[in-house]
Amino acid sequence: MRSKLSQKLIGQRLTALRKLKGLSQEDLAKRVQLSRPSLAQIELGNRSVDVLELQKFAEVLGFSLDDFVSKDFSTTEQPEEMMTIDPQQTTMRVSIPALQVDKFRHVLLYVLERCAGKPNVGETVLYKLLYFADFNYYELYEEHLTGARYRKLPYGPVPQKLDTIVNQMVDQNQLQRIKTDYHGYPQTRYIPLEKPDLTLLKASEKEVIDKVIAQFSDWSAAAISAWSHKDMPWLASKEGEDIDYELAFYREAPFTVRNYGNEIEEP
Repeated sequence: MRSKLSQKLIGQRLTALRKLKGLSQEDLAKRVQLSRPSLAQIELGNRSVDVLELQKFAEVLGFSLDDFVSKDFSTTEQPEEMMTIDPQQTTMRVSIPALQVDKFRHVLLYVLERCAGKPNVGETVLYKLLYFADFNYYELYEEHLTGARYRKLPYGPVPQKLDTIVNQMVDQNQLQRIKTDYHGYPQTRYIPLEKPDLTLLKASEKEVIDKVIAQFSDWSAAAISAWSHKDMPWLASKEGEDIDYELAFYREAPFTVRNYGNEIEEP
């Protein structure tokens, strides 16, 4: 049975099919000859798709238009030929984050080496610096920097398992935890006791971290928390649940860190 689809449902179906085929947003945008911002708006349901564009999607993603507009269409029950992945796709990124504990430790040590002397950098600011480093890197390179998972909590995104890692680093004399008072409020701070191993970081990773530090490390806890609350990954997530890295691709100015060059937004 055919039915008229809403823009939101079209976007949801295209997103599911793209992920089923193992394509990134940038890969799919290039193949259907759209700008990546346009594809992001389509997947969000904020932009319509005409028949010619839908035909391009059908060719690339391997679906029939009749099936796509059917009320019973399901991306979990596609014919076997639709799920065939060409050899070029076998090396594509895996979007599920896997925490690289040792790398996370040294990213933490590096951030603290640069920022621990600033009186505003307590736990709240530190969490946000790590969040923006991870999500900015993912938006730029579609790869995970540390693979840390972040949860949406009232005061902003918080990296999971951080307490466990920090406690281990304190026990191993890599960090010192201190309690201070900052403008009348209790503050937990961390002082690095050893140098980070920068050989674990690629030049692109260090560059992203440095830019985050330059942008945010002088902000107050209230200011950086308020900023994180306007960032699309946090906005689009449910309270208490993990924040999906894929949501970084739906950022708009001034939050996006990706330079789209001369790409023109489709009408």
